[in-house]
Amino acid sequence: MIRPDLPRLAYLTSLYPAVSHTFIQREIAGLRDLGFGVETCAMRYPDAAHLTGPEERAARRETFYIIAAARRPATLPLALIEALARPRRSLAALALAWRSAPPGFKGGLKQLAYLAEALILARHLRERGIAHLHDHFAGPSANVAMLASALSGIPFSFTLHGPADLYEPTTWQLREKIDRAAFVACISHFARSQAMYFSDPAQWSKLRIVHCGVLPELYARDTAKPHHGTRLIFVGRITAIKGLRVLLAAFTRAHATRPGLHLTLVGDGDDRTHLERLAAPLGDAVQFAGYLSQEAVAEALCAADAMVLPSFAEGLPVVLMEALASARPVIATQVAGVSELVEDGVNGFVVSPGDEEALADRIGRLADDPDLRVRMGLAGRDKVHAEFDARQEAARIGALFAGQGGSAPRPEPLDGDR
Repeated sequence: MIRPDLPRLAYLTSLYPAVSHTFIQREIAGLRDLGFGVETCAMRYPDAAHLTGPEERAARRETFYIIAAARRPATLPLALIEALARPRRSLAALALAWRSAPPGFKGGLKQLAYLAEALILARHLRERGIAHLHDHFAGPSANVAMLASALSGIPFSFTLHGPADLYEPTTWQLREKIDRAAFVACISHFARSQAMYFSDPAQWSKLRIVHCGVLPELYARDTAKPHHGTRLIFVGRITAIKGLRVLLAAFTRAHATRPGLHLTLVGDGDDRTHLERLAAPLGDAVQFAGYLSQEAVAEALCAADAMVLPSFAEGLPVVLMEALASARPVIATQVAGVSELVEDGVNGFVVSPGDEEALADRIGRLADDPDLRVRMGLAGRDKVHAEFDARQEAARIGALFAGQGGSAPRPEPLDGDR
């Protein structure tokens, strides 16, 4: 039931739902459980590949899609008329759009499109009685959120993930967004440190750590299924940034002396065709599973013995939380905030990105030591329960929405730990 004492929220992303954004669905569900009214908005409509389960289909039905609304003939003119009725706000928003546009002629054209989308979103937010707008990620959708806030007077905040939005802080005007936001939810200490680097120290108190999270009980399945060989799993986008060419080379090394090894790649992307060619000599030791539903991913993690995530860049990967919640050890690369979750030698291994030899060695160590796998898996499960439960993290960001977050980097949960 919606609590009338809590602000009515809108959540915005560029694309919603998306197979890689289940943590946003969990955060929204957690806020609704706490009594917040939450509307979902997105710039773009997802294609069928993102609708992998009933949760995603339900999210699509309830979401307001800005670009789809813009295709209706009356939408943009009505939004523009409403904006012109507030000339001071509209002029201020226009000036903001001008000075915060991505560089270059194309950047200027994109910013005009973002401004048009912000006009439509601002009208929708006013009609729905929204009191606060929150955006996930600091790229295009955050441009729209910032401009919609300027047009409507509705405060906005955003979650800072990385890595992409940290690579181009000037392009995405990270300093301006931090200045204007009510608060910034940083998913890790690393993300917060980068926000501190790119912002005025006077704004640091609004940089708050709120983890993405999982529901640990969804992964509380059999912790020790026996296999003839070690079954490894990767879950994520099949793209170059995930380091999968390095993984296949390392796996080939380890497989040469351990023929029982098996690797399943869950996901899809533009590097899949090339990787399938690279994996062909390994036969059925490597399987490409494509996108899977949340439930199917949980089952695949349960069927595996360890997860490998050899990325060149990450934020703080939720898929590692899911693997650890499944009591599976992980091998990950030392990038961004990964070591805040994966403790080397405790609940998994952390290797340097691109280090094929070290990756092959850690695969071999896990393959050869089932007791080590069990110890690491149990330690990982304890870590997720203690620090990455989605309900507790929803309560933390809920405290910020309700104005009860204080000034410490890590806000106290709304109504205490759940």
